[in-house]
Amino acid sequence: MKLIAITACPTGVAHTYIAEANLKKSAAKMGIDIVVETHGAVESEYHFTQDDISQADAVLIAADKVIDLRRFKGKRIFKVPVARAAKDASGLLSNIMSGALKPEMNSNSEALNSDDSETQSGKSTLSQLYIHLITGVNLMIPFVIAGGILIALSFSFGITAATPGDANFSPIAKMLSDIGGGAAFALMLPILSLGISKSISGNLGIVSGAVGGMLAVHTGAGFLGALFAGFLAGYITLLVVKYIHLPKAIAGLKPILIVPLLTVLLTGALMILVIGQPIRMLLEALTSFLQSMGNMNAAIMGLMIGVMVAFDMGGPLNKTVCMFAIGLMSTGIYEPIAACMAAGMVPPLGIALATTLFGRKFTAQERETGKVTYVLGLSFITEGAIPYAVSDPLRVIPAICAGSGLAGALSMALGCASRAPHGGVFVLFIPNVITHVLAYMFAISAGALFTAVILRFIKKDVNETLTEGVNDVNQHEESFERG
Repeated sequence: MKLIAITACPTGVAHTYIAEANLKKSAAKMGIDIVVETHGAVESEYHFTQDDISQADAVLIAADKVIDLRRFKGKRIFKVPVARAAKDASGLLSNIMSGALKPEMNSNSEALNSDDSETQSGKSTLSQLYIHLITGVNLMIPFVIAGGILIALSFSFGITAATPGDANFSPIAKMLSDIGGGAAFALMLPILSLGISKSISGNLGIVSGAVGGMLAVHTGAGFLGALFAGFLAGYITLLVVKYIHLPKAIAGLKPILIVPLLTVLLTGALMILVIGQPIRMLLEALTSFLQSMGNMNAAIMGLMIGVMVAFDMGGPLNKTVCMFAIGLMSTGIYEPIAACMAAGMVPPLGIALATTLFGRKFTAQERETGKVTYVLGLSFITEGAIPYAVSDPLRVIPAICAGSGLAGALSMALGCASRAPHGGVFVLFIPNVITHVLAYMFAISAGALFTAVILRFIKKDVNETLTEGVNDVNQHEESFERG
């Protein structure tokens, strides 16, 4: 069987390349001829040729964002979340080979019918909504990270150093604040809304999406308002394009005049008259609740954040929680994002620590990989835990969820806050960015140690002698064949 595959995760950093590596490794073991094209943060090392496409028996799309399928017309197309290929590539390929996984399209590129078509339709709708959402988040994240870290750098001169007339005023701090907060961070919500709308309705949805996001800012609807605005603008644009038909003589006015005018008007009116105020009130109530939480309630919230961040290690649940915490930053609440970052650092750090302290629980390769996993953990790349979770999910996932839950609970209970949305341990060195730095370091360390200790007791010892014996047998067989 010849298979071509595309891997793509929302951020294009970890899952994209883990899925690529696992698909190639599993395909080699199963005798499947596969080529993979990555749609990640960097350009793919390989692009499908026309021969690749024409000779392929099927196309696998392991992606959590919109992929243009027009070049694969006439091919069987299998679509799955990228996490499935990253965590269980061999099982995925087996299901394709055996027919257990049904293609979304047949040779005529039509949706396949099945007995449970209603269930599949429901799943498809939900997955499409998630893809639209995560496409907007993917566009927004670079603005958030760049703007947030520049704002954090401005705080290194003093919390009020960017305020003209203040005793600690610094022109450099003001410049960093203007760039990070006045420009990059200010674009966060319009870009989010624009990305969602564009994912739904293509380039024609850009204008109404951006305007809807800006109105979410003006009406005080904030992050939640921008989410609604993106979906609203996208689907309004689809309806306008579908149902408004013009004579050929003036059809050219549709994309440059009719569609932008109507979609901006309808989206804007609904945001101002219907959606903006209720969401603003909801957001204000949520903000008041979070600000009035006692230590116990804060710890419970931190525990929930930590468990959700760790559970799928950079997957949809992780990104949804982090997205919620980033949205709260725009309302002046910085504790949840600190809990997210602490909890996200714990899984790789805890596993790496376990490979160092309890080496007999891991193979030689896993112990060697643990050295790199330290760096991933310190950098707030939760996906560093995935290879270990894939090999032993029933033990590793509970351990990392427990450790991250502890870190999140301690971070919130101790009042730790972060004015940077990313950066991992490296933002600790920027003054005034992390509130209660020592307490924050304690929360992360406690969570990582807790994960490592749990792994010590629940993971089975690895029989290195048996592994070496198998390798020796393989070497003897290879020598015999060569002889």
